[in-house]
Order: sequence, then C-alpha cells, then structure tokens
Amino acid sequence: MTVIWSAVAGGFLGTLALTTIVRAASEFGFTRADLPLLLGTTITENRRKARAIGYLIHFVIGPIFAIGYAGLFIALGRSSWQLGALIGALHAVFTGTVLVNVILPLLHPRIATPDTAADDVSLIEPPGFLMRNYGRNTFLIALLAHITFGAIVGWAVQI
Repeated sequence: MTVIWSAVAGGFLGTLALTTIVRAASEFGFTRADLPLLLGTTITENRRKARAIGYLIHFVIGPIFAIGYAGLFIALGRSSWQLGALIGALHAVFTGTVLVNVILPLLHPRIATPDTAADDVSLIEPPGFLMRNYGRNTFLIALLAHITFGAIVGWAVQI
C-alpha cells in the first residue's frame, strides 16, 4: 500500500513539474502546446472551461500513470530516479508518435484530422508527428517534461 501512496504523491509532484515545464515553455514562446486545452476540449468546446477541466483531468491522470510506473518498477524489481527518467523518455516517445497521431484523433471529438472537411470547424489543430504542428521544439519540451515526471516518480517510489 505504501508503494501506491508514494506513487500517487510522486505522480502529483511529477505532474506539477511536467505541467509547469510545458506551461512555461508555452509562455516563453518555445511551443504552442496547451495540454489542459487539449484534454479539456474532449469534454467541452468552451475554451475557458476546457482549460479548467483539462487541468483537473491532467492532475487525475498523472498519479494514475505514476501507479503504472510503480507497477513497472515492481515488475523490474527496482526503482530509481534514473529508471523513472528512462520510462518517462519512453512515455514521451510513445506520446509524440502513437498517442497523438493514432489514438487521440480517434477519441478526441474536436480535433482536426487529415480527413476533416474544409467546411468542418475543428477546435483543436492536430499535433502531428512528434507534435511538430505545435512548434519545432514541442517534442523536446515534452521529452524533458516526461523525463522530469519519471525521475520524480522514480525518486518517490522506493522498491
């Protein structure tokens, strides 16, 4: 039970760090990625409400992912911030390739796809491969943010 609670705590702290990195990068003009908006617009098309809902979703999903990381640590029989960082890097690569290009367009009702008609209005631009549609630096920022998340979770979860 201690592993789960440490994963939840590490997941919350890791999500806070990840969100801060991406938000700061957005504010400084390094990326146009807006994770809360992307998540929140799955629920509503009102952009202001979507951001608030998106932050809530993000802070619920983060600890859930951290529990998944803890499960990997248990399966591997060890945990460390370095192993967490490696898993975070793999998570970022999966997110930047498969998730945003295959899974997200299937599940997100307001994201444009290559099949979106010209007369359809999509609320969200598709991220594209390695999220390049949101800026050339976006994948590197996502990679750094996910490595940070994983390192924090790996530090918090002691196997």
